[in-house]
Amino acid sequence: MEDQSTLVSSSKGNQPGDQPSAAAEDSSGVSMARALVYWTDPRKSAAVFGSALTLLVSLAVFSVVSVLAYLVLALLSVTITFRVYRSVLQAVQKTQDGNPFKAYLEQDVTVSPDAFHHYCTTGLTYVNQALKYLLRLFLVHDLIDSLKLTALMWLMTYVGAVFNGLTLLILALLLTFSVPAVYKKYQTEVDQYLDVAQKQVNSIVEKIQEKIPGTKRKNE
Repeated sequence: MEDQSTLVSSSKGNQPGDQPSAAAEDSSGVSMARALVYWTDPRKSAAVFGSALTLLVSLAVFSVVSVLAYLVLALLSVTITFRVYRSVLQAVQKTQDGNPFKAYLEQDVTVSPDAFHHYCTTGLTYVNQALKYLLRLFLVHDLIDSLKLTALMWLMTYVGAVFNGLTLLILALLLTFSVPAVYKKYQTEVDQYLDVAQKQVNSIVEKIQEKIPGTKRKNE
């Protein structure tokens, strides 16, 4: 009995350490993203923004195959040139330092089963929530929400006639790296205007709900 209780207690004590801290990893990723869009470190934000913008503009001009081929060629040109340069330098200095990328080659880049399972589970949760929400929209669980989706899709038909997908991605990237910084600087003024706009929208929605039967939200 004592051995069984010891095993049970030891197994319970090991449970928190068996899996990586998913909450810590998620919060770390969110904090990194916030630091990028708020330009906490201008060099890192500029590097990420410039790289992403260059990639999207390249995809808008060239085909995906061409962009991937040029990226691989550029990377190989840098690594091969550096490798040959260090080999010649080692031959002149008569040293045996080996591959200059040895430290990177020895790094563990494998994905652990626990991390893979965690991210798959998290992604599946978001997918299920999205499917459930789409089902509620298309089957008119809430008429107001379905009308909002209808109006949004109607507006998107005009947006799609003017912009293509890559252009929208470029605009989204520009807004992602500009709006948060501007909002942080002028937060008080922006919040005042948003509060006024929200009250106007709520007032219009309430008037529609009063005039059209069956549009009031159901208490769940």
